[in-house]
Amino acid sequence: MAAETPLNDTGMSFWEHLEEFRKVLIRSVIVLLVLMVVIFLNKTFVFETIIFAPRSSDFVFYKWLESLSRLLNIPSMAPEPFKLELQNIELAAQFFTHINISLSLALVLGTPFILYQLWLFVKPALYEKERKAAVRAFAWCSFLFFLGVLAGYFFVFPLTINFLGNYRVTDWVENQITLQSYIHMFTWLILIMGIVFEMPVLLRVLSKIGIISKDFLKKHRKHAFVILLILAAVITPSGDAFTLFIVTVPLYLLYEASILVSYNKKSEEDEKVAV
Repeated sequence: MAAETPLNDTGMSFWEHLEEFRKVLIRSVIVLLVLMVVIFLNKTFVFETIIFAPRSSDFVFYKWLESLSRLLNIPSMAPEPFKLELQNIELAAQFFTHINISLSLALVLGTPFILYQLWLFVKPALYEKERKAAVRAFAWCSFLFFLGVLAGYFFVFPLTINFLGNYRVTDWVENQITLQSYIHMFTWLILIMGIVFEMPVLLRVLSKIGIISKDFLKKHRKHAFVILLILAAVITPSGDAFTLFIVTVPLYLLYEASILVSYNKKSEEDEKVAV
């Protein structure tokens, strides 16, 4: 029987593949630049409606907490009215912040296009079975990344700035939050949450190739919790216990989700034998 070959094997040389990859990079860069320009020109909407929305108690998450507190009759759940005031102390900081935010949001919004371009590049070299697996992987990676970004924006970031922005060691010291500090926390937490939400895909792949197994993940739950706690401490620049807890909880829930989607090598082999 002849060996199976990729369906669209073009027999391209190394330099031809390199040229195709260069085209992928060029198209991705062009899309990122276009997105960046569009975001840059919509400064008012981007900053006032999106970036700075969580800094006051009018944000949708705080409204949701307020409604939940009334529903459960737990007044302490409702956040106190607040508005985080920001200040700028460097001459060029606001301009460069505008550029950095435009680039960061362009990267987030352009992720599906970049992944699609990468998919088009590797698709001809894959077998039919591998293509189906790759499509699922790309789809799940995109979905989980945006889910992590949304979780960071709507939950982790608002709770973090609400706690840190209102925390005082004494009433003698007023909090004066700089624009750079706010933006750094915003971009760091949201992008990191997008990345760490890829954990189920990563652990599923590792279990598929036999490096780990579902039983292994179950057995080491306690060790995983400690590792995730350390990871949360690394990715939370504030270093406070509250933010650490807020980040650790979704990470551990992702670990449990990873157990559900992981493979057990032994059970798979038993199924093949039974068939």
